[in-house]
Amino acid sequence: MIRGLYEAYLPVSNLQESIKFYQKLGLELASEQEKLAFFWIVKGESWLGLWESETVNLPYHPSIRHLAFKVDKSEIEKVKEWLESVNIEIRSSFGFSPEMQPLVFKNNPHHAAVYFYDPDGNSLELITPLDMELPDNEKMMTLVDWKKKHMK
Repeated sequence: MIRGLYEAYLPVSNLQESIKFYQKLGLELASEQEKLAFFWIVKGESWLGLWESETVNLPYHPSIRHLAFKVDKSEIEKVKEWLESVNIEIRSSFGFSPEMQPLVFKNNPHHAAVYFYDPDGNSLELITPLDMELPDNEKMMTLVDWKKKHMK
């Protein structure tokens, strides 16, 4: 029955500032109301809701205030350059500095990811699956190191 995720929400302190930020990411504004905006992630399939709220500064935990946007595997190596071109800073994550990203998770399937924040400190990630068949007994590593090991 389930075919995908249709919507997710994040709290924001300034809706207009957040609208500009998410437009820089290339998301299309689908709807805007007084304290709520929706952006298409995939038009007609999934969207992101931004709720302007006075209680945005919740303590961060990965189970809240985090979204991962899927990118094509062929584009993951261009993500850092693209984010920098729209003045979005990559953040350190899991002990990997911005310079070391994309990082690769050891879980199966192996995924490559780059991390950054929106204006309210919501954690955002651009991620792609790399290989569905490799074992998950490796340590996390940079994509550069992963490719050296697995793309021989």
